[in-house]
Amino acid sequence: MRRPAPATVAVCLGILVLVDILRIWLPGIITIFGQAASTPAELMGAFALLWFLLPMATPALVRRTGPRPIASIAVVVLAAARLALTSTPGGQLQLYLASVGLLAGLVWLAATAATTVRPGPGLVLGLALGAAMHTALDTYDLVWRGDRLAWLVSAVLAVLLVAAQLAVPAPETAADTRTGSGVGNSRTWLLAGPTLLLTGMVALSPALAGSAVSYQFADNTRIAQPAYLADLPQGTLVGLAVALFVLTALARPDRGARWMAPLALIVGVGVFTAGSPRLWGYAMGLAALGAGLCLALTATTAPPVEAAVGIASMPPPALRGGAVDPAGTVDSAGTVDSAGTRRSFAALAGMLVFVVAAIAYYAAYDLGYPNWWVPLVVAGLVAVVALRDTTAVTGSWWSMFSAQPHERLTARLLAGLTLLAAVVVPGHLREPALDHAPGPVRLVAYNIRMGFGLDGRFDLPGLVDVIARQRPDVVVLSEVDRGWLLNGGHDTLELLARRLDLPYRFAPAADPVWGDAVLTRLPIRHSQTLPLPRVGAPTGAQALAVTLDLDGREVVVVSTHLQPPPDDGPVVQARAVARFATGYAAGRPLVVAGDMNTEPGEPAFAEFTNAGLVDALAAARPLPTSPANAPRQQIDHVFVSPDMVPSDASTTRSTASDHLPVAVTLTVG
Repeated sequence: MRRPAPATVAVCLGILVLVDILRIWLPGIITIFGQAASTPAELMGAFALLWFLLPMATPALVRRTGPRPIASIAVVVLAAARLALTSTPGGQLQLYLASVGLLAGLVWLAATAATTVRPGPGLVLGLALGAAMHTALDTYDLVWRGDRLAWLVSAVLAVLLVAAQLAVPAPETAADTRTGSGVGNSRTWLLAGPTLLLTGMVALSPALAGSAVSYQFADNTRIAQPAYLADLPQGTLVGLAVALFVLTALARPDRGARWMAPLALIVGVGVFTAGSPRLWGYAMGLAALGAGLCLALTATTAPPVEAAVGIASMPPPALRGGAVDPAGTVDSAGTVDSAGTRRSFAALAGMLVFVVAAIAYYAAYDLGYPNWWVPLVVAGLVAVVALRDTTAVTGSWWSMFSAQPHERLTARLLAGLTLLAAVVVPGHLREPALDHAPGPVRLVAYNIRMGFGLDGRFDLPGLVDVIARQRPDVVVLSEVDRGWLLNGGHDTLELLARRLDLPYRFAPAADPVWGDAVLTRLPIRHSQTLPLPRVGAPTGAQALAVTLDLDGREVVVVSTHLQPPPDDGPVVQARAVARFATGYAAGRPLVVAGDMNTEPGEPAFAEFTNAGLVDALAAARPLPTSPANAPRQQIDHVFVSPDMVPSDASTTRSTASDHLPVAVTLTVG
């Protein structure tokens, strides 16, 4: 009787938990170790690389002592670290717990690779289930929620992971080690890290899907807004991408797939890097199809049915009685031979590609070099590895969708995943009816640091509380992240907008998923954005102008986040924003707000007052806003035209970000 192989289940759950750990560890590099950008990018990169280099000693240790005890100990540490992170208060403890969990996960991966020659099914299902769970949770992961449900699900996952690992048979008797090529399947293990990067950044990212939809329904290609016309496109996009990924990765490949795989992957990643978010839905589908096909091509030497779904079957007669795997996995003493060691090194090398590429891509926003080539290089690497030695591929391209028993099982799984992603995910905001009473407008300006508080935790409740406490009509946000894998793959804007019940306009700065936003309960009549000159600052900047209807009168709100060049103030950008704002307003009441990175009396601050604008916070000065735990810098500002009367300016103490919000009431004179 056929049954799912324990090794497949263990790999699936291990990958699922390891990805979950990475969604905690990666942001910690920036928010905790990086200390709000005060740590050099080179040092942060070295720290990150260190944790991926430490496990490189694992293959030698596994070869000497055997893989089973190492994998078992490592998986217990991995599960325990993941559980502990659910209750950690953040800070250094969170960073080092996540680092220990990451190290344990990489050691487990290396030990598992030494004896698992058919990792494809477990790897694919682990990545697919992780994407489906991330989508179902609306990108707000369990570890940040910390409620009873988070504890329950995390505990169940931890217990299942440990149980699955302990249920894996000893290497010398495991059915999973009796077929397939140890050398050939080193390629599958090598692709684990690059595939994790490409699926997390592009192919299976629900945050990217949500951003794509919000751009799709916008009038301006540089401005995103809630998708009023569709409730479920984000989940649908992810569901379709998951379906393509799993179906192609687990199906039997053929000669047609040999060239279809790299072409689809590279084109999909190329569409993503081209910078047009309206095409990202196509990018996700192509990248998912290509990544799945590439993984399938690396497993062509295994029997098609068993290799496709990780089925344990009776070993060939020549191998019964505990004989050694002819492909080379373990010897008669149960220790790993050269083929197992190669697979172990391949798995770690793939994860090293993951971290190096992630560092290279996101460090560009600090160091100022172009980064579009990084995902393309990784996609090219995946394509080269997949195309190497695929002489066993036969047949025509449509044969990979033939009605084999394992494909019917896969179809049921795909239907469930697609339904979960498309139905569970909440819909996007719809335009609400005007509920602003005639009179003054309460405005809040807040740099939210991608949603992460000073303790390094993704503090969605803290952000919602500090903003909602002001009962704002207009919210101006800086440092809004809508999908960076480095920050955990959250769509912070959608999460906040839904909880505040405020539609938004979003404008990209660093890239299409990182920038500034205006949220408001007032009707939005028009919006426009202006990219600002970089003047030596690596992170891009922009000015987003939104025309609002206030009691039948048009009012303009401009959101910006100035980026000062090294050792200088943001004078050039301030001048550009002042000119743009006053020109766009054309005599209408005007508000310019955001993180200006300049203090009262400095040249950049004077650019706004010289343009005829008034400091709306003047009556409450000094009003320091940064850093949030000991504010001493006045760098978050609100400027208004002379026909607007400010009152009740204030800040609210909170550590939900590294800045404090500023709030002010505005009355049109």
